[in-house]
Amino acid sequence: MVFYFAQVLGGVGYDRLSEEKAKNAQKGMYGQGSLRTSQCPGECTRRCSKTQYHKPCMFFCQKCFRKCLCVPPGFYGNKHVCSCYNNWKTKRGGPKCP
Repeated sequence: MVFYFAQVLGGVGYDRLSEEKAKNAQKGMYGQGSLRTSQCPGECTRRCSKTQYHKPCMFFCQKCFRKCLCVPPGFYGNKHVCSCYNNWKTKRGGPKCP
């Protein structure tokens, strides 16, 4: 039903993939410890693929991945599904993880 609704609106905000990721997030598939170390390169490449600052994004994403074993879904935002990733801050209080 949500997919049909998205087609009516021209796909604004919803699609089948977004709906699947939302369901996985609700099931805890994106929380801390939800991924294995071997998944790090692929998940960080996906997360950083749309930024103009690819190298620093990859560096910090991999650093955060090693600590949290999770990467939020999407290219930005959605940090609430991985609390460790969201709560790790710089000395100045800014977000450490992309």
